[in-house]
Amino acid sequence: MPVQVNGEVLSLRRIGAYHAMTVVAPGVAEVAKPGQFVTVAVGGPDTAMLMRRAFSIHQIHERGVYGGTVEFVFSIEGRGTAWLASRQAHERIDIVGPLGRPFSLPREPATCVLVGGGYGTAPLFPLADALRARGCRVDFVMGAAREERLFGALDAKRISATLTVTTDDGSVGHHGRVSDVLPDVLASSKADVVYACGPMGMLRAVSQVAAAAGLPCQIAVEELMACGIGVCMTCVLPVIGDDGVTRMVRSCVDGPVFHGDRVRFDDVGTIPADVHGAPVPAAAKVASRAPTPRKARAEVTR
Repeated sequence: MPVQVNGEVLSLRRIGAYHAMTVVAPGVAEVAKPGQFVTVAVGGPDTAMLMRRAFSIHQIHERGVYGGTVEFVFSIEGRGTAWLASRQAHERIDIVGPLGRPFSLPREPATCVLVGGGYGTAPLFPLADALRARGCRVDFVMGAAREERLFGALDAKRISATLTVTTDDGSVGHHGRVSDVLPDVLASSKADVVYACGPMGMLRAVSQVAAAAGLPCQIAVEELMACGIGVCMTCVLPVIGDDGVTRMVRSCVDGPVFHGDRVRFDDVGTIPADVHGAPVPAAAKVASRAPTPRKARAEVTR
């Protein structure tokens, strides 16, 4: 179960274009798993910014001098994250976690390719640690628009069997996107499973490449989450269930990790007509209220 903690900011550091904040969060760090996230109250006690901000967990340390800590990564996108970036060491922030469904790990040692886009790479590092602890091989593929938007390349190189980097502008690594190099990485590493986190467009492309290779693929989506506990319904997306039925599920409680081949990327942002519980079109409602012929009524009432 998630807990709410008045956590102490241990450190705040710049990593390229991003900020990494480490918070003493006992009760969160001890139970957090790769792929889960935390939500943070921003703006202080008198703020008008009522909604929390959700951040994937980048590092987990169950024990430390000050207690268990979690680290999350963010970029300044608005007033909330600008306020967060101005915090100082030893200040307190209101943090809730861990939230969401984590990545599933292989039961036996396997070759795992981890694909990240921008700071979407952040939650893949605790995943890599967990996989390596199970004897799995880890290969990293990471991409970004430009060099300064990459996250964790040096750490990934240190802990992985191979690292492949792409940038949209060609400033470092391969000129292009992660989906351009992924087929060769899957083939050369003889991958068994793919894990990914990043923008929805990247996740769609990675899921398609994994499906074409016949590999299972788990993705952590980056849908906007306003409440983080499944109440506000802002992070819903259409996902195919085990029974083949599409349902609108909440990324914050039913995810953020999903099987890539189950997410209907073409319909994200809409409510497909065939989704379970979809609104009935007005024309269909009118037709359903049309008078039933006498003979048909007799057949129905038998």
